[in-house]
Amino acid sequence: MSSDEVEGSSAPLIEHLAELRNRLIHSVVAFVIGMVISFTVWNPIFNFLTKPLCEAMLTRGHESCGLILIKLQEGFFVAISISLLGGLILSFPYIGFQLWRFVAPGLYKKEKNAFLPFLIASPVMFFLGAAFAYYVITPLAFSFFLDFQQPGSVLTGKGAGTGVAAIAFQGSAQEYLNLTIKFIVAFGLCFQLPVLLTLMGKAGLVSASGLRSVRKYAVVAILIVAAIATPPDVVSQVILFIVVYGLYEVSIQLVARVEKKREEKLRAEGLWFEDDEDEVDDAADTDANETPKA
Repeated sequence: MSSDEVEGSSAPLIEHLAELRNRLIHSVVAFVIGMVISFTVWNPIFNFLTKPLCEAMLTRGHESCGLILIKLQEGFFVAISISLLGGLILSFPYIGFQLWRFVAPGLYKKEKNAFLPFLIASPVMFFLGAAFAYYVITPLAFSFFLDFQQPGSVLTGKGAGTGVAAIAFQGSAQEYLNLTIKFIVAFGLCFQLPVLLTLMGKAGLVSASGLRSVRKYAVVAILIVAAIATPPDVVSQVILFIVVYGLYEVSIQLVARVEKKREEKLRAEGLWFEDDEDEVDDAADTDANETPKA
C-alpha cells in the first residue's frame, strides 16, 4: 500500500474521531448545565425523594419526618448527589440526540428506521422503571425497614425493672439518598431489558427459541441481580425478580414478532427458503445436544 493510500484511509478515521470529540463535548456541557440547574433546586428534589419515607413514618405514628447529618460536609454531598442525578436525567434526551447524530450518517435509511424507535424507547422504559421503583418499591421497602422499630419503657425510679430499650429510626440523609437512588437506577436499568433484547433480535444476535432455551439460566441471573440491586429485603427482591422475569418473557415475544416480520419480508421478496431454515435449526439442535467424546 502506498503512502497516499495510507493517508487517504486515515483521513476518515480522524474525521470520525473529531466528530466523536465534538459530540462528547456537547454531551458533557449539557450534563453540566443540567447539574447546575438541579443544584439550584436540590431542596425540592430532596423533599420529593423523601416523600415515601415520610408517608411510611406517618402511618407508624411519627410526629415528624427528619433525617440527620452525621458529618459536617454531608449536606453538601447530598446536594451534589442530587445534582448528578438531576443533571443526568435532564441531559439524557440531548445526549441521546448527540448519539443519534453521530451514528445516523453511517446508517442506511432502513437501518435508521429500525434504530430510531429503540433510541426513543430506551429513556421511556428507564423512566417507567424509575417511576415503578419510586411509587411501588420504595414505600414497601421503607415500611419493611421501619417495622424493626420498637417503643421503649419509661423508668420511674430506682429498682423499677430492667426496662425495654427503644429502637428508633434516625437516618442519615446521605445513606437514605444513596438507597433511594440505588432503587431508582436499578429498576430503570432493568426496564431496559426488552429494548436491549429486541434490538439484538433485530440484529440477528439472539432468537426467540434461543431465549426460551436459556430460560432457566436467565432465572438464576435475575435472582442474582435482584439480590445485588436491592437491600436484604425479601419483599423488594421478590418484586424485582417478578418484574424483570416478566420483562424477559415480554422480550421473547417481541423478538419472536421481529423474526416473524423478517420472515414475512423475505417471503415477499422470494428470499425465504424453508429447507435452508430447517437445516440451520437441525444443525443448531445437533450442536446443542452433542456431548464431547473421550
